[in-house]
Amino acid sequence: MTPFGERVRELRKERGISQKQMAKKLAISPAYLSALEHGHRGRPSWPLIQQIISFFNIIWDEAEELENLARISHPKVSVDTSGLSVEATELVNLLSRNIRDLDQEKIEEMLEIVKSKE
Repeated sequence: MTPFGERVRELRKERGISQKQMAKKLAISPAYLSALEHGHRGRPSWPLIQQIISFFNIIWDEAEELENLARISHPKVSVDTSGLSVEATELVNLLSRNIRDLDQEKIEEMLEIVKSKE
């Protein structure tokens, strides 16, 4: 699941809307919406993000949060380490290879380290 997909699902459930109902209103297939919520599809397009914001009638901070979540929700990431240190390249490659073996606590620890640099 991606941060964007998780938030869309939360918004949908908070409002008691089924995937089928939402998909129909957005003119997308329920299968695509399900795949988006579960992180099986890439980052949504800008027009679709705007449609979802409009669909939920959210504004300001909540809309900006959803836009930011979409930006960090690509399930297949490519990282360019050219020009960085050997250690940076090693880190990215090891993380790519081993991320499925990390427990949730380790992932959260690493996420906090990276977020502290923003």
